[in-house]
Amino acid sequence: MHEHKKFQGPKRPASIDGMVSDGRRLGVPTHRSYRPDRGAATPSLDSLVRREEGFHPMRQSASGSLNQLPVDEAMLNEPIDLDDEGSKSRKKHRAGVDKHHKHSRLRKVLKRGALLVGVVLICGAAYLGYKIYHTQRKVLSGGGLAPAVCDGDVPVNQLKAEGDSRVNILLLGIGGEGHDGADLTDTIMVASLDPVTDKMDLLSIPRDLYVKIPNTGSRRINEAYFYGKRNSASDDSNQQRRDGVQLVDQTLESVLGIPIHYHALINFKAFEDVVNALGGVDLNVTKEGAVYEVLWVEGTSQHYTLNVQPGLQHFDGTRALYYSRSRHTSSRGDFDRAERQRALIVAIKDKALTAGTFANPVKVSQLLDSLGNNVYTDFDSGSIKCLYKQISEVQSANIKSLDLVTEPHVLLTSRSINGASTQVPKEGLFQYDAIQQYVRGALRDGFLAKENASVAVYNATSITGLATTQRDKLKTFGYNVTTVTSLPAATNPAKTTVVDLSKGKNKYTRNYLERRYATTVVTSLPAGTGVTPPAGTQFVIILGKDVTSTSN
Repeated sequence: MHEHKKFQGPKRPASIDGMVSDGRRLGVPTHRSYRPDRGAATPSLDSLVRREEGFHPMRQSASGSLNQLPVDEAMLNEPIDLDDEGSKSRKKHRAGVDKHHKHSRLRKVLKRGALLVGVVLICGAAYLGYKIYHTQRKVLSGGGLAPAVCDGDVPVNQLKAEGDSRVNILLLGIGGEGHDGADLTDTIMVASLDPVTDKMDLLSIPRDLYVKIPNTGSRRINEAYFYGKRNSASDDSNQQRRDGVQLVDQTLESVLGIPIHYHALINFKAFEDVVNALGGVDLNVTKEGAVYEVLWVEGTSQHYTLNVQPGLQHFDGTRALYYSRSRHTSSRGDFDRAERQRALIVAIKDKALTAGTFANPVKVSQLLDSLGNNVYTDFDSGSIKCLYKQISEVQSANIKSLDLVTEPHVLLTSRSINGASTQVPKEGLFQYDAIQQYVRGALRDGFLAKENASVAVYNATSITGLATTQRDKLKTFGYNVTTVTSLPAATNPAKTTVVDLSKGKNKYTRNYLERRYATTVVTSLPAGTGVTPPAGTQFVIILGKDVTSTSN
């Protein structure tokens, strides 16, 4: 390409007064040109008198030179304006133009700034959306199902047994990569949510509980995840974790007697990162919760001094992690540690659900980073949204802390088995009836609790004490049993009869009793039974031979 030289214009002649002329006459538009007559001789006084201004118009030559342009003669009579009015007018005009240009530039800057901000927000939202989608694929594996997870008014046909109104989540904590016993579950806890009454219970299971692990043998329960993961037939790491969690589930359901709907597995790093992403948590430490312990940092030669005194304390991720792991300086060891873990979970719940936490994109991004790499759950995306809403409606005062070793429910005892310290049921090795009765009663079905229908139980058989046995069992499931008696004459009916006297007002209680006794509820008392329930009784159960002292 050719280089274009900038046009400099003709050299300006110097004026005798030191000013440089641009060849224009004052008061004349710049598109018309006036010059002194350079071709004439020095003008005489007479010629100057004839031309007042001392100039005459340049005329076009005969050759039609482009340097000589025709001039309107009328313009020669225009006076030269020597005052300031024209100058002021032009300055005012230029000021208006400058102001307009300034506003125009400002509008352009604002538009470009708004556009830039919009682009940044769109990119940020897209990035966060991708992270949420990516995290959901990694964390929310799906597969769990609780009938009441998204609906407080569940159709009765979806409720198979008492307790189905609750959402039971098994929480497992492991050390993870880089820690000794990386796949041993140091924390085993059931978070049981009751969305019907907006309550929650946190039940801790001792990691040293001696149990039968399916297809593995008798071991401490904290080994179940390890064996389930190790013996997985899959090469996929996510499936291996799923198999590990499922083996814990199978082991624990036979102990507690309640269904587990969802599972969440979290390692130490995720726990620490989540607390840090929340900006730490605050906990009012009780006298029993105070801890002083020097702990070694795994994989290093350094130590961490944990000093937590009674009163309101702030915990960052590291302090919260060590506080939840410490047990050697506590009077009850692992049981005190479980209590601290439950308290921290409530504190994390409160902080995570406070206004602004999930509205902060930075905190959300940090949480997603941590969860995506160090957490496994079988929630689906729909369930997690419903759970968030339901848990946010539970006040901290309505979260109860439960275990199996605190008065008046001391259900476990220590025993050394094969040289290892374990916990076993007080009623005998692998005997879980007392534990299941306590757990069912503590985790009462929300629909039964809400209806709280009065139930009368009558023994129509010759089996002694059958009505009392059934009363005790029904109470563990949350039924309000108000009357228990045997009929004067045992008729020994083949089938149990359930009568609904509430005129259909208590549909959930009716559904559960129908399923429990495998019968169809009737709405009036059978003739000839001699049953006269007290006033206000809403359900009557007349026991038949199909019920034994060990059934249901």
